[in-house]
Amino acid sequence: MKQRSSTFLYSVLSFGFAFLYLPIFVLMAYSFNDSRLATVWGGFSTRWYRALLENQQILDAALLSLNIAAVSATLATILGTLAGLALNRMGRYRGRTLFTGMIAAPLVMPEVITGLSLLLLFVSLQELIGWPSSRGANTITIAHITFSMAYVAVIVQSRLASMDRSLEEAAMDLGGRPFAVTMDITLPLILPAMASGWLLAFTLSLDDLVIASFTAGAGANTLPMVIYSKVRLGVTPEVNALATLIIAVVSMGVLLAGWNMLRQQRAAVEPRSGAT
Repeated sequence: MKQRSSTFLYSVLSFGFAFLYLPIFVLMAYSFNDSRLATVWGGFSTRWYRALLENQQILDAALLSLNIAAVSATLATILGTLAGLALNRMGRYRGRTLFTGMIAAPLVMPEVITGLSLLLLFVSLQELIGWPSSRGANTITIAHITFSMAYVAVIVQSRLASMDRSLEEAAMDLGGRPFAVTMDITLPLILPAMASGWLLAFTLSLDDLVIASFTAGAGANTLPMVIYSKVRLGVTPEVNALATLIIAVVSMGVLLAGWNMLRQQRAAVEPRSGAT
C-alpha cells in the first residue's frame, strides 16, 4: 500500500514538473530551429541568435527595460523599507489602518486600473504644471515604483514583525539614539528582506507589460512591449532565442544563489563541528 502511494505521488510530481517545464524546453529547442516557421523543424542552427544580436530594436528595448528596472527597484526598495519601518516601528498612530490598506492596495489592484489611473494622473499633471512634458522612460519608472514599492513594504514589514527586538532594545539602553540604532542594528538585520524586495521589484518591472503600455510614449518601448508586438504577428525563432537567453540568465542567477546559500550553510556548520 505504501509503495502504491509513493508511486502515485511521484507520478503526480512528475506530471506537475512536466506541465511547468516541458513548454520551456520545447521553446528552447525551437530557438535552434533553422526554419523561419516556429513550429516546423528545419534542422539545427544558431542563425536566430546571430539575428537577435543584430536586431537593434530588441537590444535598445532590453537596455531600456534593464535601466528602468534597476532604477525603479532601487527607489522602490528605499520607499518600501521606509513604509515597512513606519508600519512596524512607529506604534499606534491615527490613520495607521488606512495607511496599511493604502500600502497593500496595489497588491490586489488590477494592472489595467493601475495603468489607466497613472495615465490620467500624468495627463492631468501635464495640463496643470507642464510636467511631464512627454511620456517615456521617466513615467514608466514612476509607475513601476508606484506598484512595486508595495511588495517591498510587505516583505520588510514581515521581516520586522518576526525579528527579535532585544538587540535594538539593548542598544537603546546603552544610550544609542533611535536613528543610530536603526542604521547600525535594524538595517543590517533586515538587509536580506531588502535584497529580496529589490529582486522582486526588479523582476516585476522587467516583466511588466500592461502598466508600461499605458504610461509609455512614442519611442519608449520596453522589452515586453516589443516582444508582444512581435508575437502578435506570429512567433518567430528569433523570439524563441530571446526567451532562451532570458531563461539562461535567470537559471544562472538561481544556481549562483543556491550555491551561495549552500556555502553559507556549510560555513555555519563547520565551526559547530570543530567545537564538538
